[in-house]
Amino acid sequence: MEEVSTWIAPPPLHIGNVQLAGNVLLAPIAGYCDVSFRLVARSCGGVALACTDLLCPEGVLRENKRSMELAATCPEDSPLSMQLYGADPQRLCDAAKWAADHGANIIDINMGCPVDKITKRDGGSALLCNIPRTLDMAQRVVRAVPHIPVTAKVRLGWDDHRLVAPFLANRLEQVGIAAVTVHGRTTEMRFHGTVRLDGIAAVVAAVDKIPIIGNGDIRTAQDAKQMINVTGCAGVMIGRAALAAPWVLRDVQTYLQTGVLLPPPTIQQKCQYMRDHFYNMIRFRNQRVAILEFRKRVSWYAKHMNPCRLLRDAMRVIDSVEDFEAAVDNFLAWRAQWDLANPHFSDTSANTDESEHLAA
Repeated sequence: MEEVSTWIAPPPLHIGNVQLAGNVLLAPIAGYCDVSFRLVARSCGGVALACTDLLCPEGVLRENKRSMELAATCPEDSPLSMQLYGADPQRLCDAAKWAADHGANIIDINMGCPVDKITKRDGGSALLCNIPRTLDMAQRVVRAVPHIPVTAKVRLGWDDHRLVAPFLANRLEQVGIAAVTVHGRTTEMRFHGTVRLDGIAAVVAAVDKIPIIGNGDIRTAQDAKQMINVTGCAGVMIGRAALAAPWVLRDVQTYLQTGVLLPPPTIQQKCQYMRDHFYNMIRFRNQRVAILEFRKRVSWYAKHMNPCRLLRDAMRVIDSVEDFEAAVDNFLAWRAQWDLANPHFSDTSANTDESEHLAA
């Protein structure tokens, strides 16, 4: 498929009765997209809507510890979508009501997760295999929370022989679903291969009025522009790229609206985002969890901070807040000297250091 020759900035997304400020959404990244991280991404700018990790209806209704950690939010974490998964219509309805009472502006039904532990319980992308049951369930959830928009996140289908997303999206709109996010791969593909823009375009063509949000393989502002231009989707959802560069949503939103590619944050700014994330984890979880998580999370931030072996090595053995601060301070001191000696080096975060504009 070819892109059209002119570019018109897409209008901000409108999902049901919720007006968003932009077109770029932060995906529900299992194991990563908790409130601590969402607040960092929001602080960078460009986040029209963020979503919780996948929430188990049984867990939130019982308010068990793990589910409450995943569902945790705060006033500055808004607007927020809470994503539910499962196949029991009544439990999903009850969990949707719980979410509406606990900070959700939008409720999303996961119909796209390919992970076995989800699909073997008939949840996630297994819902693509029984369309009548899925439509009945979606309609019941919509009716359970009449004042909260309900959305769905799907894949193109289970495999290449069952590409049901266009038909499903059309019927979901008819039962009251307010928007559909489409990951441009099948369940069988998981995260392999390349996202299929023609598959997303087919979903866009199949619906009447609701916004279709494209998802998959968006790593840069240019990727997002291409997806919107080629498929006609109303917005984009970004997941894995944000884990290493939470500012990517800011970059994408700015590029879509103005055509300007922003310069990457400085090393000092990136370290501040990392600090904010660490202290958010202490705030919403506890110090020990923050320490253990950042021994691993440093690998994501390091993708856009090279050279940073000093930081990675030090962070992987931290055992206190003081260790964390020393690791960051020592790295910044070393990096300042290194940058002076290598003034023309550009780390892997840089899209470009020059402003660029979309073609008219």
